Amino acid sequence: MDFIVKYEVFGSVRCWMYSVEWQKRGLPHAHILIWLYNKITSDEIDDVISAEIPRADVDKDLHAVIIKNMIHGPCGTLNPNSPCMVDGKCSKKYPRAFTANTITGDDGYPRYRRRSTEDGGNSAAVHMQNGVIEVDNRWVVPYSPLLSKTYRAHINVEYCNSVKSIKYICKYVNKGSDMAVFGVQPENSDSNALQVIDEIAQYQAGRYISSNEAAWRIFSFPMHERNPAVIHLSIHLENGQRVYFTDENVLQRALNPPGTTLTAFFTLCQEDAFARTLLYSEVPSYYTWNETKKVFKRRRRGKPVDGQPGIFRENTIGRLYTVHPNQNECFYLRMLLVNVPGPRSFHELKVVNGVTHATFRSACQALNLLESDQQWDI
Repeated sequence: MDFIVKYEVFGSVRCWMYSVEWQKRGLPHAHILIWLYNKITSDEIDDVISAEIPRADVDKDLHAVIIKNMIHGPCGTLNPNSPCMVDGKCSKKYPRAFTANTITGDDGYPRYRRRSTEDGGNSAAVHMQNGVIEVDNRWVVPYSPLLSKTYRAHINVEYCNSVKSIKYICKYVNKGSDMAVFGVQPENSDSNALQVIDEIAQYQAGRYISSNEAAWRIFSFPMHERNPAVIHLSIHLENGQRVYFTDENVLQRALNPPGTTLTAFFTLCQEDAFARTLLYSEVPSYYTWNETKKVFKRRRRGKPVDGQPGIFRENTIGRLYTVHPNQNECFYLRMLLVNVPGPRSFHELKVVNGVTHATFRSACQALNLLESDQQWDI
């Protein structure tokens, strides 16, 4: 991650996430998703990602790495017993079709340039258990020449250019460990005795992990990370926050309900002049949330803010929970919090140009945040 994020080999990185996954044979691999500040255009894809066999006379080391690590299978008629074969077809859709130029695909991934040998492409001999097979660019897994030559390993690199492909990667990154349902039964149980079926005791669902993964977790190595961090910010009407209580503390909770990020934001704006300049969603960048005390505290580390002594900024995103328009006033409250900086109370959000409005919706209309069907005769 340092090679990509800190050294910016693909450009300045806006955000990233990854998850370490363990194969059934015990070896780990990572799924990584990177967002760049400057998007890669279709003309630049070939400079970053390749799906062709490099020429050995131009770069012998890269050629050897690609032949060893980035050739799929082969499968199909060349190797019908390949693990990727399902119902007589390759589940990974190899061999791919020849393509003279890279084309942005409709399914979220481009069709990378894969030239035939007649069109200037290369081929190479791959050694397999049953002999030597000649393969061409149709069998190459997309790769980054820089990453492949640096790490000399199997590193599949894809360009995600649609929401569909990004949703797939995000789902894959967050899918978790493999699970299995198993049953427990005494070995010497009497088959003729009356059986009492207890489904909960009989079957349990649990994850199964390899010894390598167990060691990884014991040493507390990270399984997944993401940057920037996302802080969820609550939305509720006045005295409308969710309160949890027991029989012993019901009265105390009713009289003094616990604070939320929203009520703490109002308190912060009352006490901190700098907070009065911020939107609700901007607060986590400059303040940390103390879950125990239910308060925002100024960050002590990060990038100093020009002209604001003692203020530091971190790359943290504040995300307001979504509110459905059917929830009326709560929906318009959220709209005001997205657009109005530094409110000190629910009441202050209803004040626009010195006029106190009866509802949050009316305040939104006064700020021209809503379209209106009213007509004016001039």
